[in-house]
Amino acid sequence: MGDAIIADPLLCIDHETVAEKKKKKQSNYLKLALFLLLILVATSGYSFNDNITAVLLSRQTIDDHSLSLGTVSDVVESENGVVAADDARCSEIGASVLRRGGHAVDAAVAITLCVGVVNPMSSGIGGGSFLIVSSQKDSKVEAFDMRETAPLAASKDMYKNDASAKSLGALSMGVPGEIAGLYEAWKRYGRLPWKPLFEPAIELARGGFVVHPYLGKAISSHAAMILKDPGLRSVFSRNGQVLKPGETCYNPELARSLETISEQGPGAFYNGTVGEKLVNDVKKAGGIITMDDLRSYKVRVTNAMSADVMGYTIHGMPPPSGGTVGFSMVIDILDSYSNLYTASGRDLGLHRLIEAMKHMFAARMDLGDPGFVNITNAMNQMLSKTHAEEIRKRIFDNTTFPPEYYLNRWSQLRDQGTSHFCIVDADRNSVSMTSTVNYGFGAGVLSPSTGIVLNNEMDDFSVPAEITPDRLPPAPTNFIEPNKRPLSSMTPLVITKDGEFVAALGGAGGMHIIPAVLQVFLNCFVLNMKPKQAVESARIYHRLIPNVVSYENFTAINGDHIGVSEDTKMFLAERGHELKAVSGGAIVQLIVQSFKEEKEDEMIIEIGRKIGKKSKPSKGLLTAVCDPRKDGKPAAV
Repeated sequence: MGDAIIADPLLCIDHETVAEKKKKKQSNYLKLALFLLLILVATSGYSFNDNITAVLLSRQTIDDHSLSLGTVSDVVESENGVVAADDARCSEIGASVLRRGGHAVDAAVAITLCVGVVNPMSSGIGGGSFLIVSSQKDSKVEAFDMRETAPLAASKDMYKNDASAKSLGALSMGVPGEIAGLYEAWKRYGRLPWKPLFEPAIELARGGFVVHPYLGKAISSHAAMILKDPGLRSVFSRNGQVLKPGETCYNPELARSLETISEQGPGAFYNGTVGEKLVNDVKKAGGIITMDDLRSYKVRVTNAMSADVMGYTIHGMPPPSGGTVGFSMVIDILDSYSNLYTASGRDLGLHRLIEAMKHMFAARMDLGDPGFVNITNAMNQMLSKTHAEEIRKRIFDNTTFPPEYYLNRWSQLRDQGTSHFCIVDADRNSVSMTSTVNYGFGAGVLSPSTGIVLNNEMDDFSVPAEITPDRLPPAPTNFIEPNKRPLSSMTPLVITKDGEFVAALGGAGGMHIIPAVLQVFLNCFVLNMKPKQAVESARIYHRLIPNVVSYENFTAINGDHIGVSEDTKMFLAERGHELKAVSGGAIVQLIVQSFKEEKEDEMIIEIGRKIGKKSKPSKGLLTAVCDPRKDGKPAAV
């Protein structure tokens, strides 16, 4: 892992001048952008009757009731670029950016803003993100840590008199990093101007967007909280009733905030009018974030953390993400079996996976923000293949054990929520990004003057006085300190083999993210499932505490039933696992690249894992899959 580069968002006040210099050669093209887009869409075969296409082509807003989730495929293929986001409108926005010649990072900016508007229960500019960018040109993979930080006035004992304030209300808000991180990534990789990337999200917020089923479900389940908060109530209710699926939602104040940031750059958020309004609303609601907090926020940019597993190189976030380390540890444990297929398939494979995950969850609580605590020994142990072999010897195929067997010392993190998307452009630059405000609708507060949902990321810290269901002491490596980042389960990954892009994936769903990403990876790259089947197959989850295996048993957004077989449940129960059905789990987005190989007059298509380096062309077929557990749909260029 390379040394951190600390990026200061306040250095971007003159961003329009920088952008003009950076994109001078494109000026004539940009003047004709809308006209060219009209031609491209007219000839591309797309029939997206949605706000987004209308905004990009005619600058007019139309009703998007005609966008039926059932009329858009769960899978798309293209050699020219694909997007997999958890909302069909946002995927199409990203694909439109790629059609204009944009880099995957340009599309990431537009998609992030879109998702923050249409899925505000999961993410938004009032929160933070982890972003992995793989640049094909220089074979570089960078990690952008735009995770929220503890305010300057924060302390480890700040919630000792009111434990509930750690997860609900303005005092639970960390300093947002999303806008700063997006801008830093765009400065390094963007090809298109900053301002137009905001326009689709602005029009969605101002002109209104149809509430899709997943958002409608979130609004319904948080109805009491929404109606209690003036800001949330003004956006997500009408005439005293919360919005329902199919109704139109408007957030004009968020549109104004986005418009100001698009014109003035992130300085408007971190040292300008948007930030001032936000800080004022936070203070009125009982929070402690100040303009000094916003001005002092810095993005961490490093080389992505890389690990070799099963012949692949995975690239992901270093801590405070526990995702890459945890993923690698579990794969190494399974890979230490003589037959990896039997270590990851049905029944016995699932039992072994569960046991490996329990060991991983116990170990990861020794992690924390490396800028504040020394986690070198913990990292080295979790990434050690020798240690993985030792753990494998502690896994028995005929039984499971209580939590203390796994040497857990600290209470578990209980992070939630998030949105995830993946992008690959025509040049095979790729993005894997996870964004969050933590709980559903974050802190349960929306800033009335900015339209921004406040995150409640302070709940991802450990505090000395906390009493948790596991009755274990809190992890000291994750205690609150000013400017510190809390531990996270977010796991955005890019996978390569011999320097070639193979896959991008990641998930949304708090502690369920790592188990879900693991299972999709194993399904695709070990069990040889097609990408769609790899994503849609039923999953199991374990959090170590409570000592319960959660298994999926529900009807997805698209109407498909997702469930674990009775035989599998019986097999696990016979080994002592306590089982519990859950109606939904983590949401995973996946993009894979496959290559054609000539073999004795036969044309076969294989995912990159099976094709030797010499037989690979420079570009293969990209397949993008969105998880039916949420109402996302992919889009292709």
